[in-house]
Amino acid sequence: MPPNESDAALSSPMETPDSIQLEAVKRSKGLEWLMTVDHKRLGVMYICSGLFFFVVAGIMASLIRIQLAVPQNDFLPPDTFNRMFTMHGTSMVFLVGMPIIAGMANFLVPLMVGTRDMALPRLNAFGFWIFLFGGCLLYYSYIGGPGLYGAGSAPDVGWFAYAPLTSKAFSRGHTVDYWALSLILTGIGSLATAANIIVTVFCLRCKGMTMFRLPLFVWMMLVTAFLMVLALPPLSAAQIMLLLDRFLGAGFFDTQEGGSAVIWQHFFWIFGHPEVYILIMPGFAVASEVIPVFSRKPIFGYPVMVAASIMITFISLGVWAHHMFTVGMTSVANVFFATSTLLIAIPTGIKIFNWLGTMWGGKIRFATPMLFCMGFLFQFLASGLTGVMLAIVPFDWQLSDSYFVVAHFHYVLVGGLLFTIFAAIYYWYPKVTGRMLSEKIGKMHFWIFVLGFNMTFGVQHILGILGMPRRIYTYDTDRGWDLWNMISSIGVIFQGIAILLFIYNILSSLRKGKEAGPDPWDAWTLEWATSSPPPSYNFAKLPEVKSRRPLWDEKHPDDPDWRHE
Repeated sequence: MPPNESDAALSSPMETPDSIQLEAVKRSKGLEWLMTVDHKRLGVMYICSGLFFFVVAGIMASLIRIQLAVPQNDFLPPDTFNRMFTMHGTSMVFLVGMPIIAGMANFLVPLMVGTRDMALPRLNAFGFWIFLFGGCLLYYSYIGGPGLYGAGSAPDVGWFAYAPLTSKAFSRGHTVDYWALSLILTGIGSLATAANIIVTVFCLRCKGMTMFRLPLFVWMMLVTAFLMVLALPPLSAAQIMLLLDRFLGAGFFDTQEGGSAVIWQHFFWIFGHPEVYILIMPGFAVASEVIPVFSRKPIFGYPVMVAASIMITFISLGVWAHHMFTVGMTSVANVFFATSTLLIAIPTGIKIFNWLGTMWGGKIRFATPMLFCMGFLFQFLASGLTGVMLAIVPFDWQLSDSYFVVAHFHYVLVGGLLFTIFAAIYYWYPKVTGRMLSEKIGKMHFWIFVLGFNMTFGVQHILGILGMPRRIYTYDTDRGWDLWNMISSIGVIFQGIAILLFIYNILSSLRKGKEAGPDPWDAWTLEWATSSPPPSYNFAKLPEVKSRRPLWDEKHPDDPDWRHE
């Protein structure tokens, strides 16, 4: 409980004796996690849900790689293979990446801006539960979505669900309906989170926390929230049109009814490419907090980092059709989207140089969070270079829908986002639980995962150049793909071992991890100014900040050299 009654009164702006009594009843029945509106608990539930779906999607990916390890394999039949890569892709994008970044934002943004909760706590809880319902609805298709012969089956149209594959002629059951409905629901949850982040950052900052004193994590979560608001409605609109096509014969995407299958691609990728930055921008946010702390230097070029984040937000809304160079657009459209794709490399490159500038001359501590951020820097740079290559229309024409694109995409979202998610968990796990993760196991996890990841996806660049198409369930022995596919599949074994070590580290540290204390990393943002884990009210007294590193201010009042307003 807060130290005194006045502080207790501040723990919720709407708290009344009745609400306090209701809270006691909830706790007495053990329902506090189910009925909570506490941003920290909701953040933890988002992250745990995302990690659960990550394990499920990872099992699917392993089955896919077993099927492709050798030519002419019959481990998975083709229809099952199609369902596997559809569910894997959909899960990783919508049920792993999105909830984990929502969880990080939920837990950390109020703490970092010095407030007691998100601005709209009930909307926050609604967003989580509708997301979870949407995720469960997608997997319910396995048992509740009758296929052509009445048996349950999962969607098999890819995570992109291109028309006309989604029409009644090619998808006779209800699996596509489950896919569309589930993503509409998860999209509503994401929009609720985005609105909450925006209102919280603009309206609930503590005294002295100007916009240019915000931690970069908060800035990047803010621009991510705006991207969600702009990018998710086109996807929901397309899914509503798809359902109208399937149930009412509206014909939006049916060429025989005057519609256009290409219009679906435009709608999907108007969402799909900003989605890449919705996912990777929080990775940038994590790196922008972890790298300065473990380099013992303030972030290099704070204003430029903020400007680069805003530039990425705007430019990312105009690059979607670089996914569509092969559909027959005009040369003017090809030139426009190629140029915008090359242009977005500029603010992204600025960020990489700023992170390197922060590390340059610093006293680097190679703790596990820093190792994952350094792995992220290398692998995201590789993905950026291949992305620039794919922006060249003739090059993209040759390698579109090949394994080169699969490799590029996974270097962005696994080599970029997943590595920074691991960095975030190792960095903020002590704040969430009050206990440290094992550094020894964490470093084993890092090195084994780096090896496995690059074995799996590095060689897929070669497979793409050799002509291996995406989404094929088997291949002949005379194509020259055998060795590279075997190496790629062996890499999954190393990744699986690393993930098992990660899960063991998380679970074992809950019971016997070293006690963390409020600030185990000697950091400087406000989440480390409170206990680990934080109390329900976050701060007994709302803080007042005077610089971008308020906790360092308090610990080192006679060290002004680093202060850059």
